[in-house]
Amino acid sequence: MDAERAVVRSELVLGGQRSGKSRRAEELAAAWLAQSPVHRAVFIATAQPWDAEIRERIARHRQDRAERLPGMATVEAPLHLAEALREHSRADTLVLVDCLTLWLTNWLMPAGEGADFESNRPQVQAQRSSVAMFLEAIGAAAGPVVLVSNEIGLGVVPLGREVRAYVDALGRLNQDVAQRCARVTLMAAGLPLTLKDEA
Repeated sequence: MDAERAVVRSELVLGGQRSGKSRRAEELAAAWLAQSPVHRAVFIATAQPWDAEIRERIARHRQDRAERLPGMATVEAPLHLAEALREHSRADTLVLVDCLTLWLTNWLMPAGEGADFESNRPQVQAQRSSVAMFLEAIGAAAGPVVLVSNEIGLGVVPLGREVRAYVDALGRLNQDVAQRCARVTLMAAGLPLTLKDEA
């Protein structure tokens, strides 16, 4: 197997929009399934169907995944990611989470509640507790874990206090997850760049 596609205990795949990060994660899942007939894979989706466009996008992605990886089950966990990871992680099962960016959005900017999460202290505290539990679940996972997240801090400083606070929160989340993963890969133009490899 190509070394850069070898499945490790845990991998964080970062990248911008259409960078190839989800495809990379699916390739790792395919490699895991091909290794043994007893291997399984579970896709944990964090997107929520806020409107018609996102519902259509979710349906299209689900259909595309079913065609590319017919052996991978899909479950939805827009908020309680630690619980979903603990429930589905097994020694013979790769868990793919796509993506942490939407998961954080679901906590800090819930649909229909406005974007001012700075003043929503209970929600922020619940999000921090959820992140702490998720980080523990990564370390305790019985099988391989592949996590997808956006790298959105490479551009100009965004306008608006709420957006800047969200970019900061995602940056902290990515750093915390990267600390706990054996491998961290940055995707750009469909090409992987290994930032960390402790496999």
